[in-house]
Amino acid sequence: MNEEAKKTPKSTKKNLQAELEQQLAELTLDLQRTRADFENYRKRVEVEKSAAREAGQSGAVLKLLPVIDNIERAIAYMPEDLRENKWAQGVASLVKNLDKSLEGLSVRRIDAKPGTVFNPDFHEAIQFDEDAQGDQEVIAEELQAGYMLGDRVVRHAMVKVTRQ
Repeated sequence: MNEEAKKTPKSTKKNLQAELEQQLAELTLDLQRTRADFENYRKRVEVEKSAAREAGQSGAVLKLLPVIDNIERAIAYMPEDLRENKWAQGVASLVKNLDKSLEGLSVRRIDAKPGTVFNPDFHEAIQFDEDAQGDQEVIAEELQAGYMLGDRVVRHAMVKVTRQ
């Protein structure tokens, strides 16, 4: 039997070698596909984790915004004789501290100062001055602050719009 193996024709050895090379190529291709699939899976999971984290942050920020709005309203309507009161100044500093904390979470206010060009991607027009003349729509007054989380709008700024 051992001698028969030695006498195996070269064509059979070549066929066997070709078959082994083909199997090696197939297995190599399978390995490459598996690696690519795993890499795609890893990237997809990372994107999903990031989206879930951002959705959680967005929800938390949305729950905080009415509190910030109420503190700002209280400060805006504070009687003049209380503005120098230490307690009232402490309440006013709360808003500044909250804004700094939100900035640390990549949350920032949308620019909606009077004179800023109206942009429906960031601003929501609540009132419009129909009598105003001009070609360009600009913000006349910010009625409620808007916020962004990273590059995404969490809440549009509510504004009064006029023409200039």
